[in-house]
Amino acid sequence: MRRGLARQRLVALFFAAAFLFNYPLLSLFDRSEQVFGLPVLFVYIFGAWASVIALIAWTVGRRKG
Repeated sequence: MRRGLARQRLVALFFAAAFLFNYPLLSLFDRSEQVFGLPVLFVYIFGAWASVIALIAWTVGRRKG
């Protein structure tokens, strides 16, 4: 049963990532402003990318305790 739940979470993460990297949401961050000396769009893309990878690692690496 745990394996099925992990699959469902991974599918949900796929759709969440597809939404995060889709045009309408990316256009919200396409500005000339900077955060820590970097364009807002780059900070958003790499932050979302790191978050998706961390969530995938957490989902796959979970063990029953």
